[in-house]
Amino acid sequence: MPAWIWRHAIVLSTFVGLTLCAAGPAPAQLNWPDASPVPADYDWVRLPSDEWLKGQVKAMYKNELEFDSDELGVVMLDWRDIKELRTAEILQVRANGNRIATGQVVLQDGELTILATGTTIAQGEIISITAGEPKEINFWAARLSAGATVREGNSDQRDFYARASATRRTVKNRVRLDYLANYAQTNDVEITNNHRATFSWDRFLTDRFFLRPVFGEYFRDPFQNVAHRVWVGSGFGWQLIDTGDESWDVFTGPAYQATRFDEVEFGEDDSVGSAALVLGTFYERELTDWIDFKYEYGFQLTSSDAGKYNHHMMGGLQIELTDSLDLDFSVIWDRIQEPQRDADGVQPERDDWRYVVGLGWEF
Repeated sequence: MPAWIWRHAIVLSTFVGLTLCAAGPAPAQLNWPDASPVPADYDWVRLPSDEWLKGQVKAMYKNELEFDSDELGVVMLDWRDIKELRTAEILQVRANGNRIATGQVVLQDGELTILATGTTIAQGEIISITAGEPKEINFWAARLSAGATVREGNSDQRDFYARASATRRTVKNRVRLDYLANYAQTNDVEITNNHRATFSWDRFLTDRFFLRPVFGEYFRDPFQNVAHRVWVGSGFGWQLIDTGDESWDVFTGPAYQATRFDEVEFGEDDSVGSAALVLGTFYERELTDWIDFKYEYGFQLTSSDAGKYNHHMMGGLQIELTDSLDLDFSVIWDRIQEPQRDADGVQPERDDWRYVVGLGWEF
C-alpha cells in the first residue's frame, strides 16, 4: 500500500480519536426535549423514570396531578413523584398560607416558580392547581349529597337527606354556604322535617388569622318546637392547619338570635330574642387516597328562654367511587338544652341523632 495512504489514514484516525475524547460519552437525555426555556405549545411533565410526557395540565388536587397526555390520554400522577413540570398554559396555583399565584410555571428540584413574577413555592406546600386564567368559576368549589331510604311492609317509611355546600376562596377572602335537610315519614305520618342553612364570610388578615365580619344561620324543626330560628353575628377565627391533606379552623364571636316557636303554653310568648355567644370548628383530613374524614361543630350559648344553649355536630367519611362521585357516611347530632314546651306542656327531646348514607357529587 502506498505510503501516502497510510499517512492520511493515521491523520484521520487521530482526528476522530481526539474529537471523541473531547466530547466524552454521550450524556443521558435528562432535560426536557425543547431548546427554549419555556414550551410554546404543550405542557411537559418529567416522571421519576426520567421519561417525559407531552400534553396539558388539567388540575392538581389532593396530591394528584391530572394530565392529558397526547399518547396516553388522561392520566393521574402522584404530585410528590413529579420531578419536573414546564407549562405553556397559564395555571392558577394555591399554596399553604392562603397564597395564590398565576402564570406559566416551572417545577424543578422540588420548587415551583411562577415565571411572570419570579415567585417560588416549595412543591410540598402546593394545595391545588387550576388550569387557565383566573375566572369567577375558578374561585368556587361545590358539592351535592343526597340519600334516601324506603321501607314497605308492616310499616311504610320514607327517609330523605340532602346537603348542598359551596365555598368561594381567593387570596384574602373565603365565603362558605351550606344547606342541610332531613325528612322522614312513617305510614304517611311526618316524623322528621328540619332544615338548616348557614353562611360565613372570612377576611384573612394574615396567613392564619381571619376576621369573620358576618356569619349566620337559619334553622327550622317543628319536632323540636322551632318554627324559625335565625342568628347573625360577627367574630374572628384562626386557621390552625391548612395543607393539601388536612385543614382545621376554629372561630368565635357574639351574635343575636331570634326564635319563633311552633307552639307554646297558654300565656307564653311564641317568640324570643337573645344575645348569643357562638363557637365553632371545622376539620377535614385525607386519610387515604380515596377516604376523607370531615367534622364540624357549632355551639351557641343563649338565654334560658331561648333554649340556654344549642349545638350542631356533623362528622363522617367520604369514600371516593370515581373522580367526582363519593359514598358518604355521616353522623348528625342536634341538641337544645332547654326546648320550649308545646301547647300541651310536653317538652321535646333534647337530642336528635341521625345516621346518614348517601351519594355525594363534587364539581
